[in-house]
Amino acid sequence: MSLNFSIIVPVYNRPNEIEELLDSLTKQDFSNDFEVLIIEDGSTEKSENIVEEYKSRLNLKYIFKENSGAGASRNFGMQKASGNYYIILDSDVIVPPQYLSEVNNALEINFTDAFGGPDAAHKSFTSLQKAINYSMTSVLTTGGIRGKKQAVGKFQPRSFNLGLSKRAFNKTQGFSKMKNGEDIDLTFRLWENGFGTQLIEKAFVYHKRRSSIQQFFKQTFGFGTARPILNKKYPETAKPTYWFPSLFIIGIDISIILAIFGYNQLLYFYGFYFLLIFLDSLVQNKNLKVAFLSVFTSLTQFLGYGLGFLESKFYPKKNK
Repeated sequence: MSLNFSIIVPVYNRPNEIEELLDSLTKQDFSNDFEVLIIEDGSTEKSENIVEEYKSRLNLKYIFKENSGAGASRNFGMQKASGNYYIILDSDVIVPPQYLSEVNNALEINFTDAFGGPDAAHKSFTSLQKAINYSMTSVLTTGGIRGKKQAVGKFQPRSFNLGLSKRAFNKTQGFSKMKNGEDIDLTFRLWENGFGTQLIEKAFVYHKRRSSIQQFFKQTFGFGTARPILNKKYPETAKPTYWFPSLFIIGIDISIILAIFGYNQLLYFYGFYFLLIFLDSLVQNKNLKVAFLSVFTSLTQFLGYGLGFLESKFYPKKNK
């Protein structure tokens, strides 16, 4: 099967990010043709002028549509694409030069109708972005399963860096209307329809993520709200480990209450854990500021996901 890639990028009010992504796509060492579709999802800050600057260097299409959310915009882009294998990227990623070559090589060796790739922090990222990346990828946090084959039985691609064949899209109709967790929902439907998924470890992207603690909390809260919905929709996929962030946060509250009455053992456990986070991030990033911020981003990740999970579990009407 000859692969013809169509890269689909939904964008909403992020023209500067699109410029960085498009610039990185012009530097691919991939020799075959590929197309890029920028789907402007009802933005008030449009990317059209920036996209226009790159049309001489890329096979590039710009389509403006009414706001419908990222999932529907990805589906819209795949419907308009001319390729037979779609690559979904978030607008806040930068693609290394070897990305498309690595994807192509991996699919030629082991073809699957869907794939996912890891994310990493670029040297140009802010300290906070590097800390958020650490929290979302570290083996010491809930992000530890991301981008590691040995950590999961069957890999669940994420929408910031995801590939999908045309036939798989036609069969599943792509992303659902879920606001959060729509990529996991798609994975489960791919498996139900007999399509395989894989992690392509070398097909990583530099993922900027959110630029503030408040935005990161909101994002992880959304992730948390999605999991009980997915558990109810696909009960065979539910695991006790999904409760861990919520129990972790409840444990912190209990440790503080116990410390008031002179029982500090549990509080010491949490202190030791966050010290490990600090030291591990320091070793990985070789930066004291990033290591210090990693403690707060990891706590934010647990807090956001844990509270979102509990709200969705016990007050499901709020998340319909």
